[in-house]
Amino acid sequence: MSEAFGELPQSWHAVLGDEIAKPYFRKLEAFVASARATQEVFPPAPEVFAAFEHTPYESVRVLILGQDPYHDNDQAHGLCFSVRRGVKIPPSLRNLYKELQSDVGVDAPDHGFLQAWADRGVMLLNTVLTVQAHKANSHRKQGWETFSDRVIEVLAAREDPLVFVLWGKPAQKKLPLIERNGSHHEIIVAAHPSPLSASSGFFGSKPFSKVNAALDRWGKPPIDWSLPD
Repeated sequence: MSEAFGELPQSWHAVLGDEIAKPYFRKLEAFVASARATQEVFPPAPEVFAAFEHTPYESVRVLILGQDPYHDNDQAHGLCFSVRRGVKIPPSLRNLYKELQSDVGVDAPDHGFLQAWADRGVMLLNTVLTVQAHKANSHRKQGWETFSDRVIEVLAAREDPLVFVLWGKPAQKKLPLIERNGSHHEIIVAAHPSPLSASSGFFGSKPFSKVNAALDRWGKPPIDWSLPD
């Protein structure tokens, strides 16, 4: 296991094996390993690829794209928007829960742990996968963006359609990666659930029912959006 971020799960090696052998990725691995040697880095190395572990390549039905991992203690565990059980639910996730209830009638749990979604085919991918403790965006522009762009591309190139959920302008900048690699997917675009923007286009956007409507059109089962307590 790499000291920097563990190993990419086997199901993804067929589509990303060449990518993780590239020089930029080796440089990224060395950067994260060096950072871990001198400072606290989130999430822990075994959880950096949690989004890939819980949602194998062939099982992805939905991709929700996040940005930077949470950078406070015990929050980040490798799934975007998700925090560990027992950790205070972040404001963006609280707003996400409000829309979940309004859209499909699912009541919010008393935690922010979204692994159940990942296990059901909802890939929760950040565009940057590591961060220095208490320093937002500290691992940007080190190579993670190149890697996550490639993840988007290989999913968009898949013949089996999926739903891409892009909240906020940074996520929406990835639209060309999807559109030039596959036009048969569903793309859901809305404002970010952050308190700064939720009232300007996230609330009322009904992303959860739109996801299931697309899956239904393709003859696929809907996502169970409920979260166990």
